[in-house]
Amino acid sequence: MSEFLANRLSKVKASPTLAITKLALELKAQGKNVIGLAAGEPDFDTPDFIKDAAIAAIKAGQTKYTAVDGTPALKQAIAAKFLRDNELTYKPSQISVGTGGKQVIFNAMMASVSPGDEVIIPTPYWVSYPDMVNLAEGTPVFVSTTAANKFRLSPVDLEKAITPKTKWLILNSPSNPSGAAYTRAELRAIADVLVRHPHVWILTDDMYEHLVYDDFEFTTIAQVEPALYDRTLTVNGVSKAYSMTGWRIGFAGGPEILIKKMGEIQGHSTSNPCSISQAAAVAALNGDQAFLKTWVKAFQERRDLVVEMLNQISGLSCPKPEGAFYVYPSCAGVIGSKTPDGKVISSDDDFATYLLQSEGVAVVQGSGFGLSPAFRISYATSTDMLRDACGRIKRACENLSGVQSKAA
Repeated sequence: MSEFLANRLSKVKASPTLAITKLALELKAQGKNVIGLAAGEPDFDTPDFIKDAAIAAIKAGQTKYTAVDGTPALKQAIAAKFLRDNELTYKPSQISVGTGGKQVIFNAMMASVSPGDEVIIPTPYWVSYPDMVNLAEGTPVFVSTTAANKFRLSPVDLEKAITPKTKWLILNSPSNPSGAAYTRAELRAIADVLVRHPHVWILTDDMYEHLVYDDFEFTTIAQVEPALYDRTLTVNGVSKAYSMTGWRIGFAGGPEILIKKMGEIQGHSTSNPCSISQAAAVAALNGDQAFLKTWVKAFQERRDLVVEMLNQISGLSCPKPEGAFYVYPSCAGVIGSKTPDGKVISSDDDFATYLLQSEGVAVVQGSGFGLSPAFRISYATSTDMLRDACGRIKRACENLSGVQSKAA
């Protein structure tokens, strides 16, 4: 059977976030008390005004095929959003709507990447980026960041990574998994490098744009450097900011020729996104955004709680991120330690497994994001649940022998 499968699949891995979530659900089904901190979706419900728009669309009979890459109404709402929030002007012919941001990025890779093309991906990265590049038969080029530089790609490292074969740079700010976000000045420095290399295109994944804290000012790279506008694909969606993960609507603005080809690919795969979801997305983008302040305040409080509690645990070190709803703590201090039954924690994979099996806390190992030893926690859950989970992680670490102390 294996010889029947396409060779390209040998480079593709199952999503570690989905795998750990599946295992946690299986343990829950067996009666184990499990706290899931792996899934990347808000715990808030979709706002009622968005749900009402979907119900109205159903009653109005908007249940037929739409244009392949988005209804005119949704494209107009997206264009208005880009202008309002990002100072970017896109015509409807420059906008593509897909079944989630994931499909939009996949379409872009398939439409532009040829065998031998290189795509620069800073680590840690969202798990799907390299596999999308591999499926398009390109070559992911990983550039490491560190907690010391706040998980940002440095201009010097970017310059070193660019070759004549470089097709894309993928930027994700705020980041999944680290929550790190680039300031305007940091984007300016990266843009200065890219201006010198006109063959490199930029895909900026801005999905967590509205989830930023401590008065952080979000900007996107084509906004910071208009000279990059004609080779930038600005990706966004309604999943995170509007708690619409299951509605599956992502979108992008970019050069007309690329958008057209992305639509052609989509026309031969899924065709149009759900018509009802598109109507709901119109309401989300055009509606009152005031609820976001309440959500952002809650997320910031949860972030502060988790960072404080994790940094009190020997063996762990947790930077404070600027956005999204993730933290990416280092577990370097527990590597080499032993569990109560004598098993050595030799990797972040081992540590994540230990947390799940010993204390029922599901996190995602850093190896899935390309930067170890670390793990990702999603704090998109209740304060009580987070407090309980961090207490369990503390107990798990205290039960290990040979953990490096904070003083060390």
